[in-house]
Amino acid sequence: TREAMPALAAEHRVSEVIIAMPTAPGASIREILDVCRHAGVAARTIPGLYDILSGQATVSQIRDVDIEDLLRREPVQIDAAAVRDLLHGKRILVTGGGGSIGGELCRQALRAAPEHLVLLGHGENSIFEIHSQLEDMAEETMGCAQAPPLSPVIADVRDRERLQQVFDRYRPELVFHAAAHKHVPLMEANVCEAIANNVLGTRNLISVSEQSGVDHFILISTDKAVNPTSVMGVTKRIAELLVYQAARRNHGCFSAVRFGNVLGSRGSVLHTFRRQIAAGKPVTVTHPEMKRYFMTIPEAVMLVLQAAALGKGGEVFVLDMGEPVCMVDLATDLIKLSGLKPRVQGRDGGEGNDWDIEVVFTGVRPGEKLFEELFVDGEGYGRTRHEKIFVAMNGGDCDDGRPREELDAMVDRLIGLAQAGDRAGVVRTLKEIVPQYEPAGRG
Repeated sequence: TREAMPALAAEHRVSEVIIAMPTAPGASIREILDVCRHAGVAARTIPGLYDILSGQATVSQIRDVDIEDLLRREPVQIDAAAVRDLLHGKRILVTGGGGSIGGELCRQALRAAPEHLVLLGHGENSIFEIHSQLEDMAEETMGCAQAPPLSPVIADVRDRERLQQVFDRYRPELVFHAAAHKHVPLMEANVCEAIANNVLGTRNLISVSEQSGVDHFILISTDKAVNPTSVMGVTKRIAELLVYQAARRNHGCFSAVRFGNVLGSRGSVLHTFRRQIAAGKPVTVTHPEMKRYFMTIPEAVMLVLQAAALGKGGEVFVLDMGEPVCMVDLATDLIKLSGLKPRVQGRDGGEGNDWDIEVVFTGVRPGEKLFEELFVDGEGYGRTRHEKIFVAMNGGDCDDGRPREELDAMVDRLIGLAQAGDRAGVVRTLKEIVPQYEPAGRG
């Protein structure tokens, strides 16, 4: 048993333990790591199941234990046949294709052998990178002759005419809309840009998708859309409403998938923590009680694809995120994994010098909540036939009983105010569209 490891390590003069348990949950990895620390033995691991299944790693790759291993949950069963049926032989377009979620959607879609994969993004460097990765991946796994065409497209979702040109040329059947401004404090400081990208961009993409006869449209949403306190969150809630409206209008398969933070995504707090640790600086956490839901990128995308395969139209799917993670625990775990000793501000009596990196509290930032929620008040939810995917019963309904016909007029007004740079007018209109929106933490 793992309890026998210290004695075995001493008896056999073991210098390193390799944790070859790709399906073990994070709690088990954490326990083994603690045993190894106390025994004075280094520990490394092989990748987790989702990294292996998504093709980002192989079972033979041995690496250092990372924070993703400590937060790992038990693997969920995926209906691979249903997902492959959804993607195989189809023309697929992914917006935000150069981002963390969009890029992983492209990688997993490519494995299902689509007819054509279009990678759409506004940033040329990120699209160049994912296109190069996918070309290498296709050549290694399929061979040049069998690989589907990959089309990198530089386009801005705010430009409807450009989107129409792209759709006319490539005629996508499935659209995954992952492009969005997601950074909460930045969007508090750039409200009008958040409207332009997250609301106008989504409406443009929905409009072009409807006109082009797209079979499936899947919006990547966020738990921050629930009872939002941030501009980013409320714009994503409006995007959900627009998707639901399109499903009702066309009786088509327009759906949204809502989930929390993903580990290792661009802009992730993990990058900030690692940078601070590498520089020997204090690790900054906004509040001692701050908690967030986390998933790994491959796990989140697998469940997004599973939800897409379940969709009939109009659903807001919600991924089971497990238990929320305390940000202080995340910070201290990362410090320990770096081979250093943490101290949390205001704890341990502040005595002694037996620590390397301090965790300090900086205060809640504009738009942040201490706890994220997964369902809107009164929304109601039920399980799908997949144990890790819920569906919000009335997730696309306007929230106060108003006729849905008013939504377009209010969104028109919102976009006009944003284009005019009227921040105060934008905030008032956001409250009209989403009455649950309660701006919080404004500096």
